[in-house]
Amino acid sequence: MNELILLVDDEPSIIQLSRLYLEREGFQIQSVNDGEAALESISREQPALVVLDVMLPKLDGFEVCRRLRAFNSATAILMLTARDEDIDKILGLELGADDYLTKPFNPRELVARVKAILRRGERKQDVDSAPIHIGDLTIDPARREVRRASSPTLDLRTQEFDLLLTLAEHRGLVLSREQI
Repeated sequence: MNELILLVDDEPSIIQLSRLYLEREGFQIQSVNDGEAALESISREQPALVVLDVMLPKLDGFEVCRRLRAFNSATAILMLTARDEDIDKILGLELGADDYLTKPFNPRELVARVKAILRRGERKQDVDSAPIHIGDLTIDPARREVRRASSPTLDLRTQEFDLLLTLAEHRGLVLSREQI
């Protein structure tokens, strides 16, 4: 596997436990403890996925996520929060996070979610994919854009784009929840 995961949390115990379980699964792990250091590390190391705490010193996780998506970073983001508020989860997902996990969490669930996000992301790496045309809709996997003939690019969240692309690639087939 050998994919790089960046852990961003200011709680050493969370970093230590997450590192232990993720390394056991073959991932390379780096960690930082504030939002500014996260942006620098992501820019320098280009990790496959960032496990990003919401409550961080310097820049919070929401702002880190916002900045990454503003620069069209394809880095996958799994957000962590100690607050179990739906509004926090919704905000994180709308800013472009790929998934959300509430603290305290089972480290095995963290590993499972990381693996699931990376599996979904494998399809994104196929940048030579030709655009898919369905009626007046064009889905461009390389640019991660969806356009209608009569309008500009549609504004879709990461998961919405991934779902639309999966359904378009398997047009006419019935897919199970696991396949999606």
